[in-house]
Amino acid sequence: MKAVIDAYDTAVFDLDGVIYLGEVAVPGVAEAITALRERGVRVGFVTNNAARSPQVVADHLQDLGIDATPDDVVTSAQAVARLMSIRFAAGSPVLVAGTPALEAEIRAVGLTPVASSKDHPVAVVVGYAPQLRWSDLNDACFAVQAGAVWYGCNPDRTRPQVEGQAIGLGAMLDTMRVTMPEQEPILAGKPRRPLLDETLRRLGAAHPIFVGDRLDTDIEGAHVVGIDSLFVLSGSHGSEDLLAAPPERRPTYMAADISGLLHPPVGTGDGPLDELWRSAVAAWQDADRARGTIEEAQQL
Repeated sequence: MKAVIDAYDTAVFDLDGVIYLGEVAVPGVAEAITALRERGVRVGFVTNNAARSPQVVADHLQDLGIDATPDDVVTSAQAVARLMSIRFAAGSPVLVAGTPALEAEIRAVGLTPVASSKDHPVAVVVGYAPQLRWSDLNDACFAVQAGAVWYGCNPDRTRPQVEGQAIGLGAMLDTMRVTMPEQEPILAGKPRRPLLDETLRRLGAAHPIFVGDRLDTDIEGAHVVGIDSLFVLSGSHGSEDLLAAPPERRPTYMAADISGLLHPPVGTGDGPLDELWRSAVAAWQDADRARGTIEEAQQL
């Protein structure tokens, strides 16, 4: 039986929870990436995390034994900066609540990063940064309430770490929503289109597959742009999430980690993953039948 990757020319990987957990590599990822490239598969890396520059990410991948350059990496900071550059004139002030890497991407598209709502920014962009304080989020809220357009790099509520799940940017944006229930940020990261569209454009992918660990961003994002997906169990979401997935969050394939690309699809054998996949498919079918019955009843 053919390997999953044999049907695709390009593999696009999420990073956190797929390639690494914090600073530590998921076991076997370097070998799997090398094997894919030996098959002639194009490889790209995409991340909702806006905290680090493509160069820093590429350096991290190199440290993990994965050959990568900044051109192989696309971040939500780049995607959100491109969105803002389309809307606002060059030199427009933008309040940046995030890392210097996010500031650099805003500057790279011709906009001017500022540090305070008192600078009368036309827009606010919030990205995950470990040094963000309550005062930073409050000031961002003040700017939005004064009329600035609100952007967020991604909706991820959690970040997978070796120790467990940590707070992500989505949770910070939720906190801001409490003060601005009538406002909603414009998001560039998965599952929105901008980040994946930019990645696929760069790679020139004809038939790509996207590999991710989150159903609500990675797998749903693949659905949004119309490509197949592989869900891996090495990061944020697990078997219970898979069983309960609505149609827009159901992956094409599932595996323990990215090495699953190099093997036949699970579901045809007798192992634990095969049983999990069959259970998921059965649960989805039951949920769809129940949903159809409810919809029919509502039409009567």
